[in-house]
Amino acid sequence: MADSFEHPLGKYFRDKINYKNCPGCGNGIIAAAILRAIDKSGKSIDDYAFVSGIGCSGWIPSPFFNTDVLHVTHGRAVAVATGLKLSIPRTRVVVIAGDGDTSAIGGNHFIHAARRNIDITLITVNNSIYGMTGGQAAPTTPFASVTTTTPYGSIERQFDLCELMRAAGATFIARWTTFHARQLEKTILSAFEHPGFSFIEVVSQCPVQYGKVIGKRNDPVSMMISYRENSLTVDVASRKGREELKGKIVVGEFVKDEEIPEMCCEMERLRMEVRSK
Repeated sequence: MADSFEHPLGKYFRDKINYKNCPGCGNGIIAAAILRAIDKSGKSIDDYAFVSGIGCSGWIPSPFFNTDVLHVTHGRAVAVATGLKLSIPRTRVVVIAGDGDTSAIGGNHFIHAARRNIDITLITVNNSIYGMTGGQAAPTTPFASVTTTTPYGSIERQFDLCELMRAAGATFIARWTTFHARQLEKTILSAFEHPGFSFIEVVSQCPVQYGKVIGKRNDPVSMMISYRENSLTVDVASRKGREELKGKIVVGEFVKDEEIPEMCCEMERLRMEVRSK
């Protein structure tokens, strides 16, 4: 009986599903949410192209998803995706990268893609640390955290990635945790359909590296329970004061603006104007 079972998302993989993430990693939850969104989009996976960053989350689509996937150099996933989208604008381009890859070495590309409103979807997996390379502090690591590079506690404040995207002009901004798998799936589908730059932050557990920082090493269940207990929806958070929001994760869809011109459309408009002269 077990041999006859077919995973409902198996059709989207090149071969058998064979992830080798650390036990308890949130990558599998995120991969499933992405593929379920594609399944409900009514489009073929061949209509999508994925760009992977360097880091744990870069292995979500690469090399497993059975479509075009570019696994690129550290920090350059958004830049490569921009070129890809401009060259084949009819393709839905999706970037999957980590918080360090996106907001540290790739921060320049991150903010300017939002400013340009190019029609790509960026899913940033935020595990609050550099998970793959030893547990160094990242731009999203909370203040005072003891990591391999901050043995006496980090003295740097962490980025709020959604607020950074708001300031940069992203026209679709959302945040969920891996506990909110179904909400994440629905938001990813909305982001795929959004005509402009869409950003989704997924707060995800890293029980190996970040787990040791917060005293929950190899304890993904407790980490996910903390997501459930400490998450507040946008509506609830809007009625809370600053002190009440300390230590909380505000989740939901923050921005959805379809009135801002999209970059590929503006490029085509400009071409037509130049040709008509």
